[in-house]
Amino acid sequence: LIHFYKRKMFAVPNAHTDKLVLQKYFNLSIGERVQATYIWIDGTGEGLRSKTKTLDSVPKSVEDLPIWNYDGSSTYQAEGRNSDTYLHPVKMYPDPFRGGNNKLVMCETYKYNKEPTETNHRKFCLEIMNKAKGARPWFGIEQEYTLLSEDGHPFGWPKNGFPGPQGPYYCGVGAGRVYGRDIVEAHYRACLYAGIRVSGTNAEVMPAQWEFQVGPTEGIDMGDDLWVSRYILHRVAEDFGVVVSFDPKPMDGDWNGAGAHTNFSTEPMRQPGGMTAIEGAIDKMSKHHIRHIKAYDPREGKDNERRLTGAHETSSIHDFSAGVANRGCSIRIPREVAEKGYGYLEDRRPSSNCDPYRVTAVIVQTVCLDD
Repeated sequence: LIHFYKRKMFAVPNAHTDKLVLQKYFNLSIGERVQATYIWIDGTGEGLRSKTKTLDSVPKSVEDLPIWNYDGSSTYQAEGRNSDTYLHPVKMYPDPFRGGNNKLVMCETYKYNKEPTETNHRKFCLEIMNKAKGARPWFGIEQEYTLLSEDGHPFGWPKNGFPGPQGPYYCGVGAGRVYGRDIVEAHYRACLYAGIRVSGTNAEVMPAQWEFQVGPTEGIDMGDDLWVSRYILHRVAEDFGVVVSFDPKPMDGDWNGAGAHTNFSTEPMRQPGGMTAIEGAIDKMSKHHIRHIKAYDPREGKDNERRLTGAHETSSIHDFSAGVANRGCSIRIPREVAEKGYGYLEDRRPSSNCDPYRVTAVIVQTVCLDD
């Protein structure tokens, strides 16, 4: 009987625990102490990890946060015989889960020899942004994702079949057209509480697929804010017992993939007459298509091969193209921008599981630094 109850207890997923019971513990005062959740990117370049540290007082800036360490051999970032890996805090956010003065802390990762880990692309990105700060690069990323049940099947889909064909689901309303809106709403509010500039959200073309937009933000903030918004999404989905997938083609067949369309502009692009600068940027990007493709997913294009086929509102991964209001191009110029003669461009190639530090860095390298 005891073994039976142990098995039942460990089989209960997080979503089935009573959050009202948890709340009475969150109502306990911890005085001046603060819980700081350190967040970092693991060795896959996609996964996020976190752990929490107690601070004796409220940190006023990231400089008040200590460097910490973790076992890099358990995150694909070090060998067991030399596993200490270091967390360097870089940006701090109000914690939407614990509330109060508690914090979420985005971190860079460093090896024992003080060199950045292989998946710490933030260090290089910051160097690029500092070199190009005179251009004032702005970004807005449209983060698409898919909600899955714990068995890996798209959330809300029939267990032994498929929903109706794509068409009624994009920006849809109604129980038969959208799945998981509670998660979307909770995530939206949690990001706003954390100070992340989420500018909107919508249901996507494939059922159980959603999108939220982060931005506009300048320089390095885009990467920081998008990674933390992904962390918040995973944490919110935990509470609902739902899995978040950033796979760029989660379902084979006649279903849309998932991207991270990246809107980009510089100061000259945003000024009247900026179309000349926009066209110049597109020309530069056309000459570095392969370099961009390699930076736009964690496997240097292998993930995007499944998505960038020329179908389902994508361009071919093998060709560079640009056009006004054309969602089948590599680069889209919004019609409003073309009519006004200034604004921004949209790079539709980055995959949903991209590293925004790599994406934003390579765009700035190509357009602003002629590198």
